[in-house]
Amino acid sequence: MLITDDFLPVPVPESLTATYLVPTSGQSCPAPAEAVAALGRRVSRPVHDLARQMLASPLMTVDTRPIAEFPHLPPDLLTAFGATEAQLARLDAATDLVVVQASYRPGWPPAHEWAARTVAAALAERLGTDVVDVFALQFLDPATALRSLPDAEGRIRLIDWVLVPYSSDDGGLWFTTKGLRRFGLLELQAQGVPTHLTRAWGAVMTGVARRLLRAWSDGLTDQEVPAFVPLPVMTSVTGHDIAVAYGNPQQHDSGRPAALRLELDPATDPDADSFLTLLPPAGHPGPTRRYFAAVCAAVFGSAQSDVRYARPDDAMAQAIATARAGLPGIRERFLAGSLPDRVQLLVKYALPTEEGPEFVWAGVTSWATPERIIGASASDAAADPTVRVGRPVVVDVVDVVDWALVDGSGVVEGGWTQAVLDAGDRSQG
Repeated sequence: MLITDDFLPVPVPESLTATYLVPTSGQSCPAPAEAVAALGRRVSRPVHDLARQMLASPLMTVDTRPIAEFPHLPPDLLTAFGATEAQLARLDAATDLVVVQASYRPGWPPAHEWAARTVAAALAERLGTDVVDVFALQFLDPATALRSLPDAEGRIRLIDWVLVPYSSDDGGLWFTTKGLRRFGLLELQAQGVPTHLTRAWGAVMTGVARRLLRAWSDGLTDQEVPAFVPLPVMTSVTGHDIAVAYGNPQQHDSGRPAALRLELDPATDPDADSFLTLLPPAGHPGPTRRYFAAVCAAVFGSAQSDVRYARPDDAMAQAIATARAGLPGIRERFLAGSLPDRVQLLVKYALPTEEGPEFVWAGVTSWATPERIIGASASDAAADPTVRVGRPVVVDVVDVVDWALVDGSGVVEGGWTQAVLDAGDRSQG
């Protein structure tokens, strides 16, 4: 294929390997095929068939080994990627690790990842333990791992497979992706991102990753694995790309496409990662950080906000303490389906900004793990253009300051911080 200055030749690995660990404490490992069969309709038929086929081939291995044979898994990194104290304790108490490993050629579908995660989740469920995704150094409970697998149409939420960590330096934030190498593609990076765009730019990176992954997969459709795939130097990202990556393709797209330039940044150290770097278009005047801000404004649009900021007085502190004390109970009622009919559970949580936290509401759609809530935003955020009414959000429970049950008439239970705000407004009226 002819490569011009409009394309980057991105190298393709010959094969890819997925590795998952299942910690155990002296338990016998169930037969993998039986564990997969027991999943029934909780995984799609294509995924179920793929796991069975890989298990029956030399492309997948399932072995149980003493944990002492493995390098120590760093608890600080596991914690940084969401590990709970309970998960770390189970790993610390484990005597053995079930190692599920699968290899396959680059291309779509990524059979090695789909099959290995399926088998590991099935075994962890039978053993009553966790899955450790070695690539991401991330714990997954079996239910979460199973939900991340593709549906009958082959669709996934990219956020279940690609993380976007960041760190700060004097020039702003350094963002990278962690997960594109699962599919053979180089990871993305962006440097000098303004700190107030933390959430917005993470969503932009996820949307770009989704678009590039499609182009990458389209270049791997031949039977022979090519030496490289040409990716366009200029790419774009839209609100629709982001919505699909977050698993909500019906989300209304109120923004405009934004262009970004790709630059290949090969590693000089053989043990380090190469990156595809996101930059403004060539010749763009002004600093990179200003262009990144313009990208977020274009993709997410703008909206008037009526978000309220909490006042740090004694009444508000007591309201937050009351609400947080009730979180375990309301989660239990939510999961048990024992909430009153025709009510919705909302949570109020803090978004970090340069001027202090901003508090917004979200409707709860899933609360599978105590530490994290999946929902849809119930209000627009002033400081974060990704938080718009109806758009999906992931809320860390440590950021929650209130909850409420609401129906057509208003709040029927909870809403303690809002009551403090309303009382302050009445006293000033």
